[in-house]
Amino acid sequence: MEFRTLRVFVEVVRQGGFSQAAKVIFSTQSTVSKAVKQLEDELGVPLLDRIGHRSVMTAAGEVVYRRGIKLLAERDDLLAELDEVRGLKRGVLRLGLPPVGSSTLFAPVFARFRQRYPGVEIRLLEHGSSQLEAILRAGDIDFAGLLAPMSEEFDWQVVRSEPLVALLPIDHPFASRPRLSIEELREMPFIIFERGFTLNRMVLDRSREAGFEPVIAAQSSQIDFMIELVAAGIGVTFLPRMIAAQRQHPMVRAVELTAPGMVWRMSMAWRRGAYLSGAARAWLDLLGEVHGGDAGQM
Repeated sequence: MEFRTLRVFVEVVRQGGFSQAAKVIFSTQSTVSKAVKQLEDELGVPLLDRIGHRSVMTAAGEVVYRRGIKLLAERDDLLAELDEVRGLKRGVLRLGLPPVGSSTLFAPVFARFRQRYPGVEIRLLEHGSSQLEAILRAGDIDFAGLLAPMSEEFDWQVVRSEPLVALLPIDHPFASRPRLSIEELREMPFIIFERGFTLNRMVLDRSREAGFEPVIAAQSSQIDFMIELVAAGIGVTFLPRMIAAQRQHPMVRAVELTAPGMVWRMSMAWRRGAYLSGAARAWLDLLGEVHGGDAGQM
């Protein structure tokens, strides 16, 4: 089995079609289709069921996709380790960072890394933690900024722990309180992040544990927009205390939450047992250097 055809098949599934995969791997749709057909012929089973313009994985395709992701990740680890053995002077660091908190926690590390290791190329992806977890699992990035605790598939180093606060309109009766419980917010509409943000799951899980399903007034990936909605009286939103302090608004007040487990613990994660290149190890060292007071490997 050729890794080339396997990688093409994995990309077709990941991108949801032949034309989208062709764009990602800088090839033609015809070449992509031929590569998948070659893999099917080699394995002796159909991997995709082509229904009109859609392609759905067969049972065999699901097995090949699941195993293929792991094989390709192991191959990348092998090549990276061989490059280190050959004394590679230039390298690549693949980072996945979440929108929430990265400007404060990771931008200083990023800048110092570029100054210290100018020959290393940094490839950056920005997504919510849930999406980054899937991308890290597939081996497409070396590190991801994720909220701890997380899957046993990963090792991680804690970067910063912050309690969550509720952001309320200044004229709300609870805005003058020093703290409140999430149960007391059951009658208020929630303004939350879009799907793919682990912070959402924390808020919704705690609400359900408290016995209610919150009404969602809005979902967004823009913190400033969410705060403006709070100021307009649309509902309540939730942020790490550090982020809320940086985005103070005259018509909004941040109130501490007493709910247990409402702690935003940002960590840098990597696949357990994965080979860490020299660039990757340098990034971890620098992370501990900049955030030494907060970091602690799990």
